Amino acid sequence: MPIIVNMDVMMAKRKMSLNELSEKVGLTLANLSILKTGKAKAIRFSTLEAICKVLDCQPADILEFSKD
Repeated sequence: MPIIVNMDVMMAKRKMSLNELSEKVGLTLANLSILKTGKAKAIRFSTLEAICKVLDCQPADILEFSKD
């Protein structure tokens, strides 16, 4: 898949677990796990905004395009 999700990298930099992020963002652990593993087909801007607020980062810190 040409879009790579680096959410785990940002979580590690912030020393935040998936459970903690789930609570702070207000999404289920299952949905965040699907996103984190790159299995998601889409993401809402509101979800991306919430994740960026909690992780104090930019969307480009989480999502990356690869020309594969």
